[in-house]
Amino acid sequence: MSQSAADIAYANADFIPDAAAYPLRWEEAARNWREVEHAVGRAQLNLPYGEGARQRFDLFFPAGRPEGLMVFVHGGYWRRFDNKLWSHFAAGAQAAGWAVVMPSYTLAPEARISEITQEVRRAVEAAATRVRGPIVLTGHSAGGHLVARMLCPDVGLDAEVAARLQKVVPISPLSDLAPLMETSMNADLRIDAAEAVSESPIRHTPLACPATVWVGAEERPAFLDQARWLTEAWEGAELQIDRGRHHFDVIDGLEEAESPLMKVLLG
Repeated sequence: MSQSAADIAYANADFIPDAAAYPLRWEEAARNWREVEHAVGRAQLNLPYGEGARQRFDLFFPAGRPEGLMVFVHGGYWRRFDNKLWSHFAAGAQAAGWAVVMPSYTLAPEARISEITQEVRRAVEAAATRVRGPIVLTGHSAGGHLVARMLCPDVGLDAEVAARLQKVVPISPLSDLAPLMETSMNADLRIDAAEAVSESPIRHTPLACPATVWVGAEERPAFLDQARWLTEAWEGAELQIDRGRHHFDVIDGLEEAESPLMKVLLG
């Protein structure tokens, strides 16, 4: 079956050399990180935030008392992956003294994007009861969309949790869902005109919280557009274009406490 123009616009792996190797490397590195952190008592795994099979998160701690909590929400176009692929990306925040929570969520087509949004809200609220202090939110691709949605008032994030938000950094986010209605993946996502409006962060005035949109300079033009649209729609939001980075390696900075990405996240 031939790809539509919309499919090509949002196809990342087709334009990244050796793209298929990335998930394999992530899986191995994440497993090794979890095993070590769990062995030394710095990881609490598979904590429930709801009744669903995928409503679980892993929580990683620094060596001392946490300065605060960083939430990382994974991507995969709301259709793929879980939190177990990304554990090693907690390393930078842990080294900086922060706890990190990584939730899974029900995937499409079992859940619609609006339902996934509410699952992530519950995960953030549940994790916030376990770690004191400020909260920063970040997520990649579809995860970038989901953390951006946490700043939208209609999501209903608990007021006490919202008051603790220090920074939100959507990484390569989907900010306008309307173009995805023209892709073949919408057979699973089931985005309709109403959801394209309600679930698009650019259609909402966000809660008062500093936001920086982070995107790789070598990403597909559609993702550069999506990042720009969000910063244009949200007054005060900043745009950071990471030179030399594509959609899969744009998150590498999360592993290093002193990386430019972590400096933006944690200050």
